[in-house]
Amino acid sequence: MKFTIDKHEKYILFKLDETRLDSMVSPKLKTELILINAEGQRNIILDLSTVESVHESSDLSSLLVGHRLCEKAQGVFIVVGLNDSLSHLMSVSQLEHVLIMLSTVEEAIDFIFMEEIEKELNREASAGEK
Repeated sequence: MKFTIDKHEKYILFKLDETRLDSMVSPKLKTELILINAEGQRNIILDLSTVESVHESSDLSSLLVGHRLCEKAQGVFIVVGLNDSLSHLMSVSQLEHVLIMLSTVEEAIDFIFMEEIEKELNREASAGEK
């Protein structure tokens, strides 16, 4: 599986450099997401802009793993770069109701920073009440 990782303080950008998300790639993607989360990253942006097709809808289970890991760590998992075919498959699979899907990496970064600001404000408000 080919991919690139761009680490930042508040998030990690994981770009899958494959044209297909299939039964060969999906388990490896799950493993990488688990490793990223184990390193302490709670906000992950998964860029699927090079992915042209998904072999089976079950191959999307790796995305649910990423979502669960980030949610458990009180972070967010965002999928970006979906083509029309993948967007349709996400809709049919009802994943659009579970996953955060945005058009661009820039939108995802803005979303993460807004989430982090909100969490910080909530922490400060909670600390002020005590």
